[in-house]
Amino acid sequence: MTPAARLSAAIEVIAAIDDQRIPAAKALKEWGTAHRFAGSGDRAAISGLIYDVLRRQASSAWIMDDDTPRARVLGMLTTERGLGVEAIAAFCDGSRFAPEALSDSERSALASRSLRDAPAHIAGDYPEWLDGHLAEVFGDERVAEATAMASRAPLDLRVNTLKAKREKVLGSLAHLGAVATPWSPIGLRIVLGADARNPGVHAEEDFIKGAVEVQDEGSQIAALMSGAKPGEQVIDLCAGAGGKTLALAAMMQGKGRLIATDDDKRQLAPIHERLSRAGVHNADVRTPKGAADTLADIKASADLVFVDAPCTGTGTWRRNPDAKWRMRPGALEVRVREQAEVLDRAASLVKPGGRIAYVTCSVLAPENSGQVAAFTARHPEFAVVPPQQTAAVLWDKAEAFVEAARLTDQGLLMTPHRTGTDGFFVSLLTRKKA
Repeated sequence: MTPAARLSAAIEVIAAIDDQRIPAAKALKEWGTAHRFAGSGDRAAISGLIYDVLRRQASSAWIMDDDTPRARVLGMLTTERGLGVEAIAAFCDGSRFAPEALSDSERSALASRSLRDAPAHIAGDYPEWLDGHLAEVFGDERVAEATAMASRAPLDLRVNTLKAKREKVLGSLAHLGAVATPWSPIGLRIVLGADARNPGVHAEEDFIKGAVEVQDEGSQIAALMSGAKPGEQVIDLCAGAGGKTLALAAMMQGKGRLIATDDDKRQLAPIHERLSRAGVHNADVRTPKGAADTLADIKASADLVFVDAPCTGTGTWRRNPDAKWRMRPGALEVRVREQAEVLDRAASLVKPGGRIAYVTCSVLAPENSGQVAAFTARHPEFAVVPPQQTAAVLWDKAEAFVEAARLTDQGLLMTPHRTGTDGFFVSLLTRKKA
């Protein structure tokens, strides 16, 4: 397919997303099924265009002064891809399989309109109802922060220190362009171009043998900041598919007791195979069965309860750009209630002198600082550990990392703009000794 034909396909898929109100992944899959002649490179390029449109949906429509699928695709070419009018016109020449030629109004919009006077939610590409929430956290920097959350994320990997060292894996994955992550001492990063296909990491020997796992650098640091140690009793209370469980296991060096559980047993399904591949032998996966309490035997005896809380996922917008446009105010209210419940459950499991690591992949205050403040008000036996103290002993770049992140009295917030990671909030709380 020519670049112009790929552009036409992108317009077609965006129209399907609008008309059928379906996720981008489903729309792309249906398009690929109906157009089997498209090669893997074509599908990757079209996917890149689609997700870039979703990342810049509001600003692209503003630039074009039009909210049609075609307008958003054309606007994205200038807001995200940085193309000028003539470069865009070269794609839209009306030839076979190419989009129709630019109209005079489209040329004028591309040449003259900018985001200079656009409202914050337009310039930052997020739903208008979230403006107050983002202003609460970021103030006048919310456009810059949201713009970074709309950029394409790199592919980050975590080296499993139970099986390998980063220096060795850097060498074996050099052909993928892997480099060391800026902050995490156990991370690798592969930067992807706009039309690039995701590299086949799952087919690499290092992945097959459990030496690496796909995990954003921010998620790696969230696990590191928990301070899990060999010999401790650690509970991963919202383990899901096990990404942070694996990171905690590596920190524990196979020593101690690691319990992984989740209220949704479907989320736990991949964890067994992942633990086996990673060489983890000290993990006990507890799958919920009916109304029975999977942790009934844990009575205020855990050294660490890791709470990777259910959240709105606003910190992962650059990986899931269509999710931000589907998000509704009610979702935030539901997540805040769920977080309070899981924190209260965690409090009952921690021994005196033990700690809770509370983590979300959200940037919204009600899920982060607000949630921790409410928890400590309900549970005065817990106190927040200052982030500087939490990070200080973990790795050599910790001090600089804490300076780069956003700090509150309740914890630390990573963002794509500040730290180059997904958006993660981390709060470490200790239970006072009797």
